[in-house]
Amino acid sequence: MDIARIVSDIRESVVTVVTEIPHILSLFGYKEFTGFGSGFVIEPGYVITNAHVVRGAARVITLYHDGVSEEAEVIALDSQRDLALLKIDRNIKAALLGDSDNIKTGEIVLAIGSPLGLPGPSVALGVVSAVGRTIVGEDIILEDLIQTDAAINPGNSGGPLVNAEGKVIGITTAIIPYAQGIGFAIPINSAKRFMEMFKRFGRPVRAWIGVYVAPVTPQIAYTMGLSTNEGVMVVRVIPGSPAYRVRMREGDVIVKANEKDIRSVKDLRAAIEESIDKGYVELEVYRGRTLLKTRVPIVIEEL
Repeated sequence: MDIARIVSDIRESVVTVVTEIPHILSLFGYKEFTGFGSGFVIEPGYVITNAHVVRGAARVITLYHDGVSEEAEVIALDSQRDLALLKIDRNIKAALLGDSDNIKTGEIVLAIGSPLGLPGPSVALGVVSAVGRTIVGEDIILEDLIQTDAAINPGNSGGPLVNAEGKVIGITTAIIPYAQGIGFAIPINSAKRFMEMFKRFGRPVRAWIGVYVAPVTPQIAYTMGLSTNEGVMVVRVIPGSPAYRVRMREGDVIVKANEKDIRSVKDLRAAIEESIDKGYVELEVYRGRTLLKTRVPIVIEEL
């Protein structure tokens, strides 16, 4: 693995994201505080980063590897995926994108970005420790994450996680405050779907049914006495959502959507987004040892 070559090839595409966030000071008006994150050019004219990096910012600046900076516009923000899309004017080459569906535990990866706001890009080496993680953070639940032991610190958020081929397979996030010695990244295929939805509807939207899920493993199936060791388990149902109205419950295991096997969070998300035109998704669900079939309406929500 030629790390120096990989970094040289991608460094032009990686940016430091500088934010100016107003904070109210009691009796004294407000003051602008500066925040830092990372991002990369996903398509010409567009930078992707984490939603939590730019949320609440009055001004966003992208700083490039050659020291040039420009103001960027936040044009799409999805807090559920922790992704944001920035529009830039500068013509910078896009990073090469990989396929996060083919990630294997143990493969070597590089986390590239601007940790702690230090001028980047900075590089951390690690391996993929696990895939398909569902993590509960402060006011957020992130599904289908890549876990890595590459050092990810505040400021790295939004930067690329790159494989040995020099392709981006994830977007690093430092939003999990209690992570020690491990980091997480959003799969690049999730970002691709985010881009597709934005292009299709011309605005940031998400298709959802109102559940958070985690993949079922043989260990989980054994511990909980499940009827199957495949599928995704519902860990939370949003009150008032379509899933809530059709009486889905926490602990339900979704095994099929539109007659296709569901083995991961991304399988369910893809099935929902592919069913937008129909307006519903047909699910097969184990509740204990009983197999149920249900049709769940899909909500298209502007973000």
